[in-house]
Amino acid sequence: MKGDIKDYLTYKGVEWEESADLMEVASKCNVVYQTRIQRERFGERIDLYEEARGKYIVDHGVLSVMQKHAVVMHPLPRLDEITVDVDADPRAAYFRQAKNGLYNRMALLKLLLLGW
Repeated sequence: MKGDIKDYLTYKGVEWEESADLMEVASKCNVVYQTRIQRERFGERIDLYEEARGKYIVDHGVLSVMQKHAVVMHPLPRLDEITVDVDADPRAAYFRQAKNGLYNRMALLKLLLLGW
């Protein structure tokens, strides 16, 4: 099936909703997976990049509406899409996420190099 992810979800009967309000969404989520706006994906359209950049920033305001058990994830490295002061919050999972990714890659390399 061709189309975007929303078409695919609808096709598969998955209920979904779309919102531009980060505070509203963050208050309902168990996981906020934040990524950076990648300038290289905009090509010559610097104006669109500048418009998108900084629109959704996870900071203490966002943390204040998040549930206590929720987590913030990010693939790293980050630019300015998560403020540095969020790092101290126990819900900030991105450093644990990176550490676990390292261990997974080490295990895969061992399996590949030494066999099953």
